Amino acid sequence: MKTGHTDIFSTDCRRCSRLAHFLDGVRKEFPGYFSRPVPPFGDAEARLLIVGLAPGMHGANRSGRPFTGDYAGLLLYRTLHKFGFANRAQSVHVDDGLLLTGCRITNAVKCLPPENKPALDEVKRCNAYLAAELAVLPTGAAVLALGGIAHKAVLMAAGEKAANFKFAHGAQHPLECGLTLFDSYHCSRYNTQTRRLTEPMFEQVFAAIERFFQDPAACRS
Repeated sequence: MKTGHTDIFSTDCRRCSRLAHFLDGVRKEFPGYFSRPVPPFGDAEARLLIVGLAPGMHGANRSGRPFTGDYAGLLLYRTLHKFGFANRAQSVHVDDGLLLTGCRITNAVKCLPPENKPALDEVKRCNAYLAAELAVLPTGAAVLALGGIAHKAVLMAAGEKAANFKFAHGAQHPLECGLTLFDSYHCSRYNTQTRRLTEPMFEQVFAAIERFFQDPAACRS
């Protein structure tokens, strides 16, 4: 894996003025919410890094943990539990005793964006944090991108050209840095309720990751 990244994430980050000022307003409207850049959650020695888009208003932005307290987290944590990455099937709040093993969850953009739509310059500015997260993964680790923006953010952080790796649900991309990128549609309320993403479809991606860990060479052939 690449070395040399020195960007250390901070919940006090205000690199993106639009996002920082937006969070200032959210904090006033919802004083009990976390309303800061949301840190990654999970195993420090993970071999699977899951990358979402950004915190949701009443999910991670409220709780301070990725995919916690919103609809998208229901399918994600249930699936992590089924495949042995989590000790329980539900993520309720930061003190609920949930533990991840071999897995860590983060976002391409660490701050809640207005209308859940980060600007491209915000994705780029936050990408240094994602690059630092990729840099500490062991060679042979897997990265699961939830959605096209996360997919592109991972490629940017890994120093790859996005044009060489097309996003597609269930796709698998060996990267030059020694990681393997897996793609899935985002487990959002919209995608699951419209059946663009079903539970079996999501589980098939995790089954592919499981096979990859068992025999990386076979999955790359």
